[in-house]
Amino acid sequence: MSDLETIADRVEIEALRGEFTDAVMMRDYDRLASLFAADGVWRIPEAHVEFTGPQEIRAGIERLQRQWEYFVQTTHPGAIQLEGDTASGRAYVQELGHLRDGKSGSNYSLYHDRYQRTPDGWKFTERVYEVRYLDTTPLAGSGSSPEPS
Repeated sequence: MSDLETIADRVEIEALRGEFTDAVMMRDYDRLASLFAADGVWRIPEAHVEFTGPQEIRAGIERLQRQWEYFVQTTHPGAIQLEGDTASGRAYVQELGHLRDGKSGSNYSLYHDRYQRTPDGWKFTERVYEVRYLDTTPLAGSGSSPEPS
């Protein structure tokens, strides 16, 4: 692979990860689901969550986000290892939010990812969320959430 192809792949994978965060923040469930391969899996082991395939992922994120009064996620670039038409990587995440039941918290986490090149561009084949730090101290601030797209 030429250096330009490697750079393009890395930029496209980073854009995929950015689209994920933007879709979550904007509650754009259709767009979020479209980022996964047909058999893609999204796991949040600590919450006993596993969704497989775009339809289940779309329904799952909508169900999860209905629980939040507000939710903020920022994602920071991490490693990307290219292996031809597949790749793996990590993204670093900071979140805070307030649930409708009154609970709130913030955390620092990682996404462990696997990607696949498809005719429609790079897609997630697996996204696994790992919490590294959790603080359930009530948040003092307030926030708002956009209406779902």
